[in-house]
Amino acid sequence: MTYLDAASGENLHPAAREVMLAALDEGWADPARLYREGRRARLLLDNAREVVAAHLPARPDEVVFTASGTQALHLGVLGGLGGRRRAGDRLVTSAVEHSAVLQAGALHVRAGGRHDTVGVDAAGSLDLDALAAALAVGEVGLLAVQSANHEVGTVQPLEAVLATSAEAGVPLLVDAAQSLGRMPVPTGWSMLTGSAHKWGGPAGVGVLAIRRRTRFTSPLPADERGGGVVPGFENVAGALAAAAALQARAGEAADLDARHRPLVDRIRREVPRLVPDVQVVGHPTQRLAHLVTFSCLYADGEALLTALAERDLAVSSGSSCTASTLRPSHVLEAMGVLTHGNLRVSLARDTSAADVDRLLEVLPEVVATVRSHLGADRL
Repeated sequence: MTYLDAASGENLHPAAREVMLAALDEGWADPARLYREGRRARLLLDNAREVVAAHLPARPDEVVFTASGTQALHLGVLGGLGGRRRAGDRLVTSAVEHSAVLQAGALHVRAGGRHDTVGVDAAGSLDLDALAAALAVGEVGLLAVQSANHEVGTVQPLEAVLATSAEAGVPLLVDAAQSLGRMPVPTGWSMLTGSAHKWGGPAGVGVLAIRRRTRFTSPLPADERGGGVVPGFENVAGALAAAAALQARAGEAADLDARHRPLVDRIRREVPRLVPDVQVVGHPTQRLAHLVTFSCLYADGEALLTALAERDLAVSSGSSCTASTLRPSHVLEAMGVLTHGNLRVSLARDTSAADVDRLLEVLPEVVATVRSHLGADRL
């Protein structure tokens, strides 16, 4: 299998595997207990928090581990709004946020709150003038903007977003799931989230960082664990493995960027040349190094996925958040670009030039076959 869906998650980093196996033996006890095994587990958990905090950067006591990146976003949105009820009930987000943010916003609206989305341009970049206007209306409880888009790779202008939110006095939640371990995130945010399996950590571990001065009221029942944010027994081994993977990924970031960017540039250049009626989407330069998305006119995304999988090529299609239904991507719709026959290719740490060669060799035939089955070759 040629795996080209790293944006959905990568296999466990060797550094994380080694740490996780050791932690399963050493950190199995309840970290809330005072006996020897419990104190050992607490030390391991605290170490994981310190390592992750150093890469955000944040204070260790500002970091909690969640069950997933999705849960981190749910808690961040709902908890941030809950802590600022007196300031206002308006949630402001970009129109291209992860579905976890949009679903939390929908829940907020059902509870009587308001949710306003700010548009993006055809490259997926946030409209800064529209953002400033949305915040100027007032009564904003929270602003949520991703560091980089999970579907098209466009990096958002966070420095400008941070300045705008600070001027308006509105806390900013940054979804950094796709950028953590690959590129630095500007400081000044109020909350930040991440997902360990995006950087080679274990699935089922998310990160939520909350600045100490940020008003936050957890929407979950009260619990003495997880800083009062995330109730329940902590996943010590998972947290340690996530921290080890993030540290390793950050150390590899420059090398991965240097290897991935030329490969993605080649895909962006060659796919339109090899396949007619294709639109490559996302910002051409202000983007993640490892991710590229393109849409094939007169082709069905699910059929393309199936045909590529039959040839042992693993890619993604449609909205990355709702791939099981392959509904039209809300990200592509917000950008006003082609949504038909959409494919997302994202490179893993071990992706080679030969893997990209194979994709470019197989793709033209696959698209032509799918279009033929749909009768597009007779148009």
